[in-house]
This record gives sequence, structure tokens and C-alpha cells, in this order.
Amino acid sequence: MKKVALITGGSRGIGLGIARRLVLRDFSLAINGVRDPGQVEEIMAELRSHGPEVNYYQGNIGHSEDRQHIVSRIKDEMGRIDILVNNAGIAPKERKDILETTEESFDYVMGVNLRGTFFLTQLVANLMVGQKKENAENFNCIINVSSISATIASVDRGEYCISKAGTGMVTALFAARLGEFDIPVYEIRPGIIKTDMTAGVKEKYDKLLENDLCVQARWGEPDDVGKVAASLADGNFPYSTGQVIMVDGGLSLPRL
Repeated sequence: MKKVALITGGSRGIGLGIARRLVLRDFSLAINGVRDPGQVEEIMAELRSHGPEVNYYQGNIGHSEDRQHIVSRIKDEMGRIDILVNNAGIAPKERKDILETTEESFDYVMGVNLRGTFFLTQLVANLMVGQKKENAENFNCIINVSSISATIASVDRGEYCISKAGTGMVTALFAARLGEFDIPVYEIRPGIIKTDMTAGVKEKYDKLLENDLCVQARWGEPDDVGKVAASLADGNFPYSTGQVIMVDGGLSLPRL
């Protein structure tokens, strides 16, 4: 039986990069996103062309009812969840200096990036614990896609940085709690990745990359993150729970 991976925000950007790698590894995919099913038909067809079952589950992980509905449907239609990839994330609608950040923007970003991630992880972790009791040999894991913004301050989007720093603690907490069930929890922290989210600041980062922002002077691609996620999902790092993997071209490497 093929393993089932739930990827939130899996129909575009980094999430799609991960989906493309996992489907090549013969995982069945449960793709979550907020767009209408008709808007992702082409992407779903591409993923299905590789053979494994691929289903789309529309919903906003920031909403409790949506989270419950998504997981219930996956259980009913696909039977299980072996891998959870918490990739869904949003940026502030408008970048503002932290001296001007609004409570509305703060709550908007936190609702998806942190609260949604925490409670979806809680929901799926309980499901995985039950699966482990039925078959202790089956490999389950949770992969949180965070950001270098977890530790690198951007004062024009402070709410985003705080949400990603919080995701780091979500990783640590669930890694500690799920250790007794042999369910590792990992975190990937991408750097400057070419996606819809970064399209609006392309010129800014083009200049920074030209001036040694990263050791590897190029944009990251969703596939760079996908390769790491696929290796984790394959069970190649079973004794590394709680670890953070940087996918940032050396941006976070201290240099003189």
C-alpha cells in the first residue's frame, strides 16, 4: 500500500515542489489549498500522470472546521496519513514597519502560519499515534516548512517572522512529545526561494544576491526544498527528530 502524504499549500510554490518530488517517490498525495478545485485541475493532472493517487482537499488550515473536514475526508477516502508536510503559509497583505503593524495583520498571519500549523499538527499527530499502535513498523513523520525568518529579523514584516519563530517551537514541542511513539518531527527553513510570495520583491533580492547575500549566489527553487522533504519523508533520517535543515544557499552562514 502506498504511503499517503498530506501537503498543505501543496498546489503552488514550495508545496508544489515538494509534491512533485514525493509523487516521484511513489507517495499518494493529499494536496490541500484554498483555491477552488477548478483552478488546480492542471496541476493535479500533472501530479496524477506519475501514477499514484492524488486528491485535492480545499480548505483554510487557519479555520478549525476546515482542518477537521480535511483530515476526516482524507481518512475516509485515502485511509491514513503517513506524512504531514506543514507548508501552507501566508505573508502580510501589506508590508509595514513594526512600529506600524496592525493587530488585524498580526492575527491574520498568525491564524494560518502558527495557530493553523499547531492545531493541524495536533490533529494529525493523534491520528499517527493510533496508526503506530496498529503497526509500529510503519514510518510516520511530520515536516514543518518554516523560513530563515525564524531567526533573521525583517522589520517590515515582523508578524511573519514571529510566526516562523513560533513554528520552530512547534517543531521542538511535537518532536519531544512524539518521541515515545517513534514519530520524528523535522523543520526545513528555506531562504530566498522563487515563488509567488517572493515575486513582488524580486528586484530587491536580485540586487542582494548580486552583492553576496548568499554563499551560493542564486535564487533557491521549490525543487531545492522538495529534494530535502522527499529524503525526510523516505525515512532517511529516522534518528534526527527535532532537527532543522537550512535550505538557504548559505545565507545564514556567519561570514567575515
